Amino acid sequence: MKRSGSRNCLNRRSRFGSRERDWLREDVKRGCVYLYGADTTTATTTATSSASSSSSSDLHLVLCTVETPASEICAGEGRESLYLQLHGDLVRRLEPTERPLQIVYDYLSRLGYDDPVRIQDEATNPDLGCMLRFYGEKPCQMDHLDRILLSGIYNVRKGKTQLHKWAERLVVLCGTCLIVSSVKDCQTGKMHILPLVGGKVEEVKRRQYSLVFSSAGAQAQTYHVSFETLAEYQRWQRQASKVVSQRISTVDLSCYSLEEVPEHLFYSQDITYLNLRHNFMQLERPGGLDTLYKFSQLKGLNLSHNKLGLFPVLLCEISTLTELNLSCNGFHDLPNQIGNLLNLHTLCLDGNYLTALPEELGNLQQLSSLGISFNNFSQIPEVYEKLTMLDKVVMAGNRLEVLNVGLLNRMSHIKHVDLSVAGLTAVNVYPVPSHLTSLELSRNLLECVPDWACEAKKIEILDVSYNLLTEIPVRILSSLSLRKLMLGHNHVQNLPVLVEHIPLEVLDIQHNLLNRLPDTLFSKALNLRYLNASANSLESLPSACTGEESLSALQLLYLTNNLLTDQCVPVLVGHPHLRILHLANNQLQTFPASKLNKLEQLEELNLSGNKLKTIPTTVANCKRLHTLVAHSNNISIFPEILQLPQIQFVDLSCNDLTEILIPEALPATLQDLDLTGNTNLVLEHKTLDTFSHITTLKIDQKPLPSTDSTVTSTFWSHGLAEMAGQRNKLCVSALAVDNFAEGVGAVYGMFDGDRNEELPRLLQCTMADVLLEEVQQSTNDIVFMANTFLVSHRKLGMAGQKLGSSALLCYIRPDTADPTNSFSLTVANVGTCQAVLCRGGKPVTLSKVFSLEQDAEEAQRVKDQKAIITEDNKVNGVTCCTRMLGCAYLHPWILPKPHISSTTLSIQDELLILGNKALWEHLSYTEAVNAVRHVQDPLAAAKKLCTLAQSYGCQDNVGAMVVYLNIGEEGCTCEMNGLSLPGPVGFASTAAIKDPPKPTTPSSSSGIASEFSSEMSTSEVSSEVGSTASDEHNTVGLDAGLLPRPERRCSLHPAPTSGVFQRQPSCATFSSNQSDNGLDSDDDQPVEGVITNGSKVEVEVDIHCCRGRDLENSPTLTENSPAPCPAEHARGLFFGIRRQNSVNSGILLPVSKDKMELQKSPSTSCLYGKKLSNGSIVPLEDSLNLIEVATEAPKKKTGYFAAPTQLEPEDQFVVPRDLEEEVKEQMKQHQESRPEPEPSEEDRTELPEEFDTAL
Repeated sequence: MKRSGSRNCLNRRSRFGSRERDWLREDVKRGCVYLYGADTTTATTTATSSASSSSSSDLHLVLCTVETPASEICAGEGRESLYLQLHGDLVRRLEPTERPLQIVYDYLSRLGYDDPVRIQDEATNPDLGCMLRFYGEKPCQMDHLDRILLSGIYNVRKGKTQLHKWAERLVVLCGTCLIVSSVKDCQTGKMHILPLVGGKVEEVKRRQYSLVFSSAGAQAQTYHVSFETLAEYQRWQRQASKVVSQRISTVDLSCYSLEEVPEHLFYSQDITYLNLRHNFMQLERPGGLDTLYKFSQLKGLNLSHNKLGLFPVLLCEISTLTELNLSCNGFHDLPNQIGNLLNLHTLCLDGNYLTALPEELGNLQQLSSLGISFNNFSQIPEVYEKLTMLDKVVMAGNRLEVLNVGLLNRMSHIKHVDLSVAGLTAVNVYPVPSHLTSLELSRNLLECVPDWACEAKKIEILDVSYNLLTEIPVRILSSLSLRKLMLGHNHVQNLPVLVEHIPLEVLDIQHNLLNRLPDTLFSKALNLRYLNASANSLESLPSACTGEESLSALQLLYLTNNLLTDQCVPVLVGHPHLRILHLANNQLQTFPASKLNKLEQLEELNLSGNKLKTIPTTVANCKRLHTLVAHSNNISIFPEILQLPQIQFVDLSCNDLTEILIPEALPATLQDLDLTGNTNLVLEHKTLDTFSHITTLKIDQKPLPSTDSTVTSTFWSHGLAEMAGQRNKLCVSALAVDNFAEGVGAVYGMFDGDRNEELPRLLQCTMADVLLEEVQQSTNDIVFMANTFLVSHRKLGMAGQKLGSSALLCYIRPDTADPTNSFSLTVANVGTCQAVLCRGGKPVTLSKVFSLEQDAEEAQRVKDQKAIITEDNKVNGVTCCTRMLGCAYLHPWILPKPHISSTTLSIQDELLILGNKALWEHLSYTEAVNAVRHVQDPLAAAKKLCTLAQSYGCQDNVGAMVVYLNIGEEGCTCEMNGLSLPGPVGFASTAAIKDPPKPTTPSSSSGIASEFSSEMSTSEVSSEVGSTASDEHNTVGLDAGLLPRPERRCSLHPAPTSGVFQRQPSCATFSSNQSDNGLDSDDDQPVEGVITNGSKVEVEVDIHCCRGRDLENSPTLTENSPAPCPAEHARGLFFGIRRQNSVNSGILLPVSKDKMELQKSPSTSCLYGKKLSNGSIVPLEDSLNLIEVATEAPKKKTGYFAAPTQLEPEDQFVVPRDLEEEVKEQMKQHQESRPEPEPSEEDRTELPEEFDTAL
């Protein structure tokens, strides 16, 4: 196999052959490159049947090595050049010496892949084309070509009158002009130029597919152009209409992968603004940057993100320039000729490698804006002293270590300095700024408000939140200019008493130590519109008025998480203009109807987390009410809110509702109704039909009959809450799988798309499947979690090119170090979604926040790669996250590699909280844990967290998931709870049962009703039994007492793998040449009585042992029967057959040779459908909808298994009567050949009666 890909091309349909795969496995430095045709412009390309490399639409697979250059591949493919496209965006030409496969491997390595073998495997995946793609020819999209240039030979007539004749001419629309040649098919002659900016383009009514182009001005020229097809006519009309609608001559050619300026663009000499951002412009080419001086009227030029490397010196000759953007081009210095641009007003040099500015820059006396952020400056350039028109110094992202205060003093013309510093302990400014109107000192370590701030006479906004303040000066609160005061998250115990009227409009005092508010607050602050006093210890509220009439202007009042009682409700009547009222998580027991009746302006009411039994009927008078949140109360009567004309959102979850009285017609505005957590609520079909028009209706799902052999839900349960806030869409999705990977673990996830809802939903649907695949490939949690995120990033496809999402994934599984005793929790995340574990009442952070604000290391990485960080701390103005799934076009600044942590769960671990960015921005880890650790219902706990976040000021999407953990011996549901844990060689001696069960059939929810664990599932048991029909295995006896029945085990105490039954395939295959079931593989006809559905008979046998109600009536064992195992004294066997591909896998079908009467299990009532072997789904009859439990198991020595009569012949397997003796003999021989264990004294003790049913 040759190393070059030139002789190893395959089309897409042929994929890989064994020869190619063997060649790749020999060396990890080998690989393949997918080569697309030039007209392949979409992410999903269907290869043609032709394998010819000359076909532009063909897709080739080129085998090569990391040393193979592009020139060698071009030579083999007959191409001039190769082109590389990243993330469906720009396309650049590869240099002949560049190595395509090495580019792919480097790209995957930067994404986060570490294993060379995995990198090689990922490089062969065609889905990688959405992120990285190679072309044999430069691809061009039609809409891009239209925006750059339109040309063709058409019939043209000049002038408005019909004096001129129609003639064929070359017509070009480029830039701002229509260009018409004077001679057909010749560009060497005179070219007529028609400026279109401000002109007209109109339809010619008397001639089909014709347009008339007119220039602006008194002496306007006109050209009529006739097109041949409707498509051409529409393309020209669409592009020309954009040009004539412009007020100034602007040409936008950004993001077109241009290497030079289009030739015809130079005819547009009226261009004043030219945008060439995000291209691959070259310097010395026929249409390169050195030719831009030809635009004599050019005023604005944008050349950012072109990776020029060197400053184009000839740009300094364009003296008309007033705006020049050269950011992100890799400049290390500027030429002295920059001083020639005397008319320059704006110069943007952000994102380069500059360390100094030339002195000649001081000649630009008209320069009013200079951007030098994210360079390598170590101090403020001295040239700022000469630039007297500058009023701002913005040097974010540089390397300033020492601030030259003397230089700032000499720069008297500077009005704004952005040198934000965190961690300040004191701020001293003298003299006091006389014109200071806004002061922000939040998130520092201040213990008192600076005195000089109190002396500021014109201050209107003061933010000192998130500090260590213990008191507020009277002068601050009594200021006659202060309108907004932010004091949240401090240690303030009292507010000063107000004596005079103040103009304060906004007061935020949440998360302090207040137990009362000033008595005169509402009477003196008559302009107060917003008050947030949540998370304090308030027991009462001050009166709103002193006289008969209230003058309060309060509209928004947040009092969540205080100690308020019913006595505070009458005070609220003094605020008749209230629109939003939050009283969640207080101690309210009633809300008087007469008081609610007076709050007619109310739009949003939150009463959740109290002890209310009813919502007053006077709520119907609140005609403007659109949101009612009253979850986690004791409400039993549905409030009269469905008659409100503007009601939109109603949350009455986690209450005691039993029925709903609905009107004949529901309001059309109702969008969201949450009734989950009302266990006694039963909705009739008529009610559900009435609610059918609601966009989101949340009700409890009735539990489906479960037949899985897992009881993992005993160890964890979850609750989920998502609230859209003031956004009109929910961009948060969650993943919750309580029984994952055959019931041995659980997976929980949270995905936040910020402004998009598409990616969170995609991740919600696919990420669990990806994790399941990766877990099967590796047992290392770091490896499979990292690969899960990276593969999910790839699977986002085209949606992940421009959109992004934060992601959090939590995986609980048996601990690999000690799988018999504990579970491990592995958490991986990117972005701002976080997980917190409550261990012993204390929060334990398991994730990492990947944002510019909270991760200095990540912020430095992004800065070093010269990304532009805007003033709102966002990468290129898009996102504050430095790691996300999606947003591939921001690579390498945004990466999908996750942070991964693992911990072993113990009995001290109480719960796990998952939340998105909005939740953790408003709740600390400690507060979140303390808020829910004593809440019994996980759904109510999740609801409480979201409610707290909204009451603390969250207006964005908020999502919270609470997972309650019950890891410990008290959560064990093993059949014998007192049994010592199994060791590596099997079970220990049987111990006495704690609290023996009553002789009645237990419910499926009880621990005794659990089946085999994942380590000893029913499929494993059935595999061993089913294999007895093959001559390749020894036959196992199947009568009551031949086999010791393993005790049911929970996921915490799985059954050992080295017992009587070993792990086998999930089905037994009877396919030997001389199988004992009477069916020879060489026979054309099956043996009479054996029904099959293919060349192989696949059967799963579930074995259950149970004791009947009346053991005295059970038939005794015959004298020649083999002695039963002591652990299974007097127990029968319960056999059943199930399809491997059946939906109801795990269903036990009762089997008895004599067809004894069986009793139905109350724990399982019905199944909703059954999937047949051919994939179809049919409804089951009643007889097949029940999981039956034998009250008296057959005690006769059968030695075979038989299925009862079934409706579907595909699911039948019957051993004919003439084979019974043969099967019994083999089973007897197998049992006699096995050594019988010597029973111990404990084993001889008779166990109490016990029943076994399926979950």
